[in-house]
Amino acid sequence: MRSPLLNKLSLIFGPRPPLNWILLCLVSVFMLIAYSGSFSSTTFDSVTSSVKPDIYTNYRKLKEQARNDYLELKSISLGANRIKDVGLCGKERENYVPCYNVSANLLVGLKDGEEFDRHCELSQEYQDCLVRPPKEYKIPLTWPAGRDAIWSGNVKLTKDQFLSSGSMTKRLMLVEENQIAFHSEDGMIVDGVKDYSHLIAEMIGLGSDTEFLQAGVHTVLDIGCGFGGFGAHLHSLMLMALCVAAYEPSGSQVQLALERGLPAVIGNFISKQLPFPSLSYDMVHCAQCGIIWDSKDGLFLIEIDRILKPGGYFVLTSPTTHQQDSTSTTKKGSTSSSLEEFTKKLCWSLLAQQEETFIWQKTADSQCYTSSKGEIPVCKGNDMQMYYQPLSHCISGTTSHRWVPIHSKSDHLNSTELEIHGLHPDDFFEESNFWKLALRNYWSLLSPLIFSDHPKRPGDDDPLPPYNMVRNVMDMNAHYGGLSAALMEARKAVWVMNVIPLGARNTLPLIYDRGFAGVLHNWCEPFPTYPRTYDLLHANGLLSHIDSQKCSMFKLLLEMDRILRPEGWIILSDTLVTIEKARTLAAQIRWEARLIDLLNGSDQRLLVCQKPFVKK
Repeated sequence: MRSPLLNKLSLIFGPRPPLNWILLCLVSVFMLIAYSGSFSSTTFDSVTSSVKPDIYTNYRKLKEQARNDYLELKSISLGANRIKDVGLCGKERENYVPCYNVSANLLVGLKDGEEFDRHCELSQEYQDCLVRPPKEYKIPLTWPAGRDAIWSGNVKLTKDQFLSSGSMTKRLMLVEENQIAFHSEDGMIVDGVKDYSHLIAEMIGLGSDTEFLQAGVHTVLDIGCGFGGFGAHLHSLMLMALCVAAYEPSGSQVQLALERGLPAVIGNFISKQLPFPSLSYDMVHCAQCGIIWDSKDGLFLIEIDRILKPGGYFVLTSPTTHQQDSTSTTKKGSTSSSLEEFTKKLCWSLLAQQEETFIWQKTADSQCYTSSKGEIPVCKGNDMQMYYQPLSHCISGTTSHRWVPIHSKSDHLNSTELEIHGLHPDDFFEESNFWKLALRNYWSLLSPLIFSDHPKRPGDDDPLPPYNMVRNVMDMNAHYGGLSAALMEARKAVWVMNVIPLGARNTLPLIYDRGFAGVLHNWCEPFPTYPRTYDLLHANGLLSHIDSQKCSMFKLLLEMDRILRPEGWIILSDTLVTIEKARTLAAQIRWEARLIDLLNGSDQRLLVCQKPFVKK
């Protein structure tokens, strides 16, 4: 049965109107939609104006009108110029992580753990489809409750796998109905992580773990993090703790940590370096992470030394670290002889040992590596653009201007430290002010949309927007980490994964010196994370960058859809031509998208999108 609109068109143009008339109608309707749906009533000026909170009161009406217009356009086109939606992937790809095909890696002869490593060059299984959520998937619980309990249907770990696991952390978690809880009834963490954290603090000479920041410990790399208990506690102490663990076909540590809203990324240095620059972390932690540290001629320990800052700490908790005849006393020197000897070659000193926990401190003296005491050669050149390079048997960072002991660093970068990164203080502070204003605009824009989609329950107070809806943000082209700094200063309860695209200026060392987390990544390839792990994706200038790299914008947006949770948000900022192309592709990917003119006379535009919850 034909719609009244089509009957009217038939009277005007005849039963089979010419194609050029159809195209003219389509263009006219698109222009009407753009005019009626644009944010012309806003003054979203990133320099001179502020956004009024009541300008989005008609959002629901605009949203409904846009959907009706879209469906009507598809009917008018009669298939000639229909926007073809991207199809859904099969059920087997619900937890799909590209570049980690263990079967394919085994077929080409990779072994000894390398089959679990990242090999994008071997992956040929790419499909232009949308990764669907599991049938039992639910929107994550709001924070802070969502940090301590997750929906069991949201992760690949099954209850049978959970119950059969021999891991102490898994055994002590609680499985109740369709949830996995990470705390006991009295609210205390049941695996003793608070006592453990306090023990580490005492072993490095502190009175309490609340003094970590004062001792210069801001960033922590937690290797093989279990399900994030230690990292969650460190976050409560205002530390940036990033979990890194190998890809697991089932029961992933990284997936569960991210589902809790905690920072995590897939990483494995069996054969390749981690995607971090030298001198990145104040502390590296491994608790029964399964790595034999003194194997492969100490390459794993050399990699830890590379990413550890001068004066930083390596914390190792493992029963296998003991000699066979060691006891659980505080006696030093009970580590295995090979491990003890190799740490001396790295110019590390064993600070303390308590039962199964050992803590080494990296030297603050760079000359140690060139003296007779140092037996491992110093690397030539720098590793500024290191990206999954083979593990190297040499010491990095000793000639860097960033060689500053952690206890000597200030909380904020001074002008001298900025100049080390090639930044003038005035330019840095101008960029910081820009992101403070941009963040206020983003939040003013998103908050009404969030509340319109998720109305509060009767009697509830209005939450602090969007405290309950956005736990983490990926800044896909982070520049100097300005958005992350603005979020922290505004006291938003979110953490940011700062990504520096390969081929752009590598500012990742600056980001780590600011106390933030981040990775170097080639956006022509998939990102090393599980599906549905981020709440908001932000990309400023990234689309133009990947175009300059001759990469596919369509594949990038598909990858963004994979790593974004249902009902998550995307904010794209780029040139008008680039954003228009992205808006067309967003329609194919089924995103609800709005183009925003900044009204500041520039060619820059914003495209704000939301991923729908497809329940097929």
